[in-house]
Formats: sequence, structure tokens, C-alpha cells
Amino acid sequence: MIKLLTTSDKETEEIGFYLGRVLKKGDIVCFTGGLGVGKTVFIKGITSAHGVVEPATSPTFTLINEYKGDIPVYHFDVYRISDVDEMYDIGFEEYLFGDGIVLIEWADLIKDILPSNIIWIFIDKLPKYEEDTVNSRLINIDFKQNIYSEQNKQQVQDTSQDIEKTFLNIIKSKGKQVVIN
Repeated sequence: MIKLLTTSDKETEEIGFYLGRVLKKGDIVCFTGGLGVGKTVFIKGITSAHGVVEPATSPTFTLINEYKGDIPVYHFDVYRISDVDEMYDIGFEEYLFGDGIVLIEWADLIKDILPSNIIWIFIDKLPKYEEDTVNSRLINIDFKQNIYSEQNKQQVQDTSQDIEKTFLNIIKSKGKQVVIN
């Protein structure tokens, strides 16, 4: 797990951009954290890394926004889902196993129907002690993707480690401080 501290929306979006540079077709990124912690800000960075021109906005009432970039990006916000079966009604599985990157806000609410090969991002705002820390966030990124079966265990572990290593190298090359790795 990688832990990063950001002190502004701009920094949070930059971290999203750097992660976006290593994401590829088929990757699924799940976000958790309270209201207003910066999930959508982080996602703006990911979408811009893939050449999406339109601004990323949270699809709280529409459930999904589809962005066209160098690869499609599918952005879900499942905060208002009352039953996980609603996800099947909108063709959720087609997105999961489709031709793009899937980003899911409030993913912990539908964790029972998510595949195992996902990246989890946990974002927390730090307590406001001083005016200059009002936008401080602790971002935990867990690249430990679980395995579908023993048959592909090594392949998934290698892929997960490659993504994490590449992302970590980018972060460090940009002078970002990693709190814990």
C-alpha cells in the first residue's frame, strides 16, 4: 500500500493524473471516503491523463458518466444505490469487462458484486488544525489485487506489482512525498 499526503485539490488531481498514466484498458479503481474528501478531484486527474477534454463530474444522480479519451473511462458514483441489483439493470458487468477503465466512487457499498482484480483508493481529509491544512488529504492506494484462481495467480501479482512500481517511480520522480510504502 502506498500512502500519500496532499495539501490542495491541485495536488490531489496531480496524484490522480500520475495514476492515470499507468492505468490501462480493463483496470478497475474503487474509491472510498466521506463526502467531499476529494474522490472526484482525484478522478479528474485520471481522466485528464487519458486525454479527456470535458471536465469530470460526479454522476451522483445519473450513476455513470462516460468519457471519451485515448481509452474510454467509465465513472460510477453508487452513493444513491439502494440495492446492488440496480447495478445489473444498467449493464454494470458490461462496463467491468469492457474496453475501458472503470472508476467507482463509494465502491464499498457494492463490494459484494465487484471482481477481485481491483485497485482500492481510500481518501481521508485530515482534521483542520491550521488554515494552510484545510485541504490536506491522506490518500491510501492499495494495489494488492486479489486472485480469481490459482491458475493466474502469478500473472495478476506481477501485473499489480508492475503498476504499483511504475506509479511509485512516477510519484518519486515528481518530488512527491510518500508517507508509507
